[in-house]
Amino acid sequence: MQRPTHSDPGEIGELRDITPEVPVRRVSASAQVHDALRARIVALDLAPGQPLSRAEVSDTYGVSQTPVREAMQRLSGEGLLRIFPQSKTEVARIDIAHAKETQFLRLSLELEVVRRLATAPERNFIDDIDALIDRQARAFEAGDVEEFTRFDRAFHRRLHCLIGADALWDLVTARSGHIDRLRNLNLPEPGKSASIIELHRRIAAAIRAGEAAEAEAAVREHLSGTLKQVEGIRARYPDFF
Repeated sequence: MQRPTHSDPGEIGELRDITPEVPVRRVSASAQVHDALRARIVALDLAPGQPLSRAEVSDTYGVSQTPVREAMQRLSGEGLLRIFPQSKTEVARIDIAHAKETQFLRLSLELEVVRRLATAPERNFIDDIDALIDRQARAFEAGDVEEFTRFDRAFHRRLHCLIGADALWDLVTARSGHIDRLRNLNLPEPGKSASIIELHRRIAAAIRAGEAAEAEAAVREHLSGTLKQVEGIRARYPDFF
């Protein structure tokens, strides 16, 4: 199978270069504020229910209130902020129904991703996937939660990129604020991080062996873990829901 060049994104299902070039794009002030606030919301640095002042956000990021307003409107559309006109803006509490919908969407997509990778004629890209898992494992051993999470995202995004479905990954990610906050609340639980690494290795090993059913089973187990713990999470953090 011939791989597409960087200028040819290819059809979904066609294996892509493991390290595609990313064009340099200018990012607007509104987009930068959006991304910064979203990252803080997902990381729970901005807690569910916490009020946000447009003026304070403007001062924090050194921009006018116009891009801040645009960023907040976008976050509201993603369900991560609640805007009460002429009153206040606050971080939205975690919506379990929204989290379940996003999880369904992601699971449906990722099952197809690993099936296509496991049935590809050539699977020499797995060494690069293994390298990402190794770096995530080193972050875990170092106690670096931020790096651990970064390589977790990189692992899943790389799987999608390999079949040309990176735009679909970005679509799911844009909807994942609620489920990602649940995952971040669940991550400190004993054994959780080690389990994530183990399941990543199972997924990679199954793809390498061409065992699509095993890869799908590992994905199902991996992506279902947080929602199985949702009642316990809600009991520990009742003010977040």
